[in-house]
Amino acid sequence: MTATPTPAIAQDLAPTGVLRASINLGNPVLAQGTPDSPSGVTVDIARAVGHRLGVPVELVCFDAARRSFEAMKTGAADLCFLAADPARATEVAFTAPYAVIEGVYVVPVDSPVVSVADVDREDVRVGVKEGSAYDLFLSRTLAHATVVRGDEGVDVFVTEGLEVGAGIREPVTAFAARRDDVRVVDEAFMQIGQAVGTTCTRTVETVAFLHELVEELKASGFVADALSRSGQSGAAVAPPA
Repeated sequence: MTATPTPAIAQDLAPTGVLRASINLGNPVLAQGTPDSPSGVTVDIARAVGHRLGVPVELVCFDAARRSFEAMKTGAADLCFLAADPARATEVAFTAPYAVIEGVYVVPVDSPVVSVADVDREDVRVGVKEGSAYDLFLSRTLAHATVVRGDEGVDVFVTEGLEVGAGIREPVTAFAARRDDVRVVDEAFMQIGQAVGTTCTRTVETVAFLHELVEELKASGFVADALSRSGQSGAAVAPPA
């Protein structure tokens, strides 16, 4: 089934006549390049939405998910690409996920932590990227360990000598590969469903159009091709909604 927008949907989603898409360059799985020349699966989906609406696309780039989220809250963007977390759903209406990535831990090479279950202890501090999906998730779910926020989870893990760092599997694995004093805990602590979102002020019809289009792009192979072309073999296309 093809997602076909009405003129009312196009006006609702792109009221300025231009679809302003918030791109998070802080997640290298979803977007790569520079603010002047971004690329990746989120850029491809944003352009696909604009093409379907019949409007030009403006890519508004940020270096962190929390800033991308803020752009939606303040009306600086019409569309975003974020993990569909309950803490964000009060402001953002999400589609079903288009891709799934994993959150993993990194620890000192001699750490006693060998599994996800070993992390949630009173004497463990976990470094996270402030406002990231895994910050939100771990802040809710860790009952004993302490979450320590910074610009990047692996950076605060190193600079503050923490017991654990958290992040997305691909960049965390690359970080660990450059060092001989740390290792990755192979077990994922969460599956992060990445979704398309717009503000909750949009109509039911607009949100339904986005949902249908995402499902179409998954089923057609568009998302898989976009991930492959951007070299992101670690991300998986999300299952049908």
